[in-house]
Amino acid sequence: MPSNLRIDPERLWSTLMETGAIGATAKGGINRQTLTAADAAVRTWFQREAETLGCSVTVDEIGNMFALRAGRQPGLAPIALGSHLDTQPTGGKFDGNLGVLGALEALRTLVSAGYETNAPIVVVNWTNEEGARFAPAMLGSGVFAGVYSRASADAIADSEGIRFGTALDAIGWRGETKAGTLPLSAYLELHIEQGPILEAEEKTIGVVTGVQGVRWYELKLSGRESHAGTTPMPRRADALLASAHLISAVRDLALAYAPTAVGTVGQVEVAPNSPNVVPGQVRMTVDLRHHDDAILEAMETALKAAVDRAAAAEKVQITLRKLHDLAAITFHPTCIAAVRSAARALGYSERDIISGAGHDAVHLSRITPSAMIFVPCKDGLSHNEAESATREHCAAGAQVLLEAALAIDAQLASGPL
Repeated sequence: MPSNLRIDPERLWSTLMETGAIGATAKGGINRQTLTAADAAVRTWFQREAETLGCSVTVDEIGNMFALRAGRQPGLAPIALGSHLDTQPTGGKFDGNLGVLGALEALRTLVSAGYETNAPIVVVNWTNEEGARFAPAMLGSGVFAGVYSRASADAIADSEGIRFGTALDAIGWRGETKAGTLPLSAYLELHIEQGPILEAEEKTIGVVTGVQGVRWYELKLSGRESHAGTTPMPRRADALLASAHLISAVRDLALAYAPTAVGTVGQVEVAPNSPNVVPGQVRMTVDLRHHDDAILEAMETALKAAVDRAAAAEKVQITLRKLHDLAAITFHPTCIAAVRSAARALGYSERDIISGAGHDAVHLSRITPSAMIFVPCKDGLSHNEAESATREHCAAGAQVLLEAALAIDAQLASGPL
């Protein structure tokens, strides 16, 4: 049976809209890229709201924020609930934000009811989940989980050459706590699906059983700049034309493992980018994903073969560097069961689902029992200013988050998961 605690849908929605104004874009989305002034502003908002609830707020050396409410049994490690508040340059109001604000709403519900959990509850805002400004994505949770070092994270530069560490110091949100020193009993993350399945099947809750593997690559193509009017076609070393071969190849290698594989060229930078110069330099990125690591490895092999063919065909040099390599993961069965049971007890339609996108829960699953909760988003659209979710679905997700956390908390009273 579910508890008699109920989150406030109107309060949650109001919070989503209020924070949506921080970094708001003209088209109704949010541009709140990590370690910008807008990011600093929403961090200040989050800290104030958490402290109003009586939480102690700490910040670690990579900028991750932890709002902790004590439990009845201080010897228990906290149950963490959270996501991220940074966005894409043309992001929406729900990606990441729902996870943090839904967790904050769950905490508000506990506080207003005077309900004390056995374990402490900590709401987390992870730094640089999106990876839009500083690649790789999920950097803050990655440092917390020991996947990356603070030094390597600090050294990452954005497109303007600004280092991550410099930007973090500049907005004043580097803490003194060493990343990863906070022990956790479990981690739950609420998120919009960012895909079309739940909406198409008219399901309210996605019980996320795992996340597909993700590999990111940076390719640099070096040809030869030359006059567009005087250089015969056979004598060209056109870097942009070689990149076109690769763009097509990425589509084809993903289709070879359809419908479960995806491949994307997300960035292409051309130099000198002049209308009458044969392009001599191209930088591009490739994103490959699949829930089976063996197939992902086969996709990488096919990509490397395509690189060799494009280089030979267009007489250019191509270097390939792997930026990001996350194996497919399966979440903890106890956490999955807590989410599934909560959805069913509350009467929400649900289905098991594998996440097509990476999330902070990927890294957290390495160090603590973890799971995720999905709710639908309109047309499956995300990383877009038109991203949309309903008030009812957001509330349902937050309620399942609360109930699953309470179920895990009850189990912790008799021992670790």
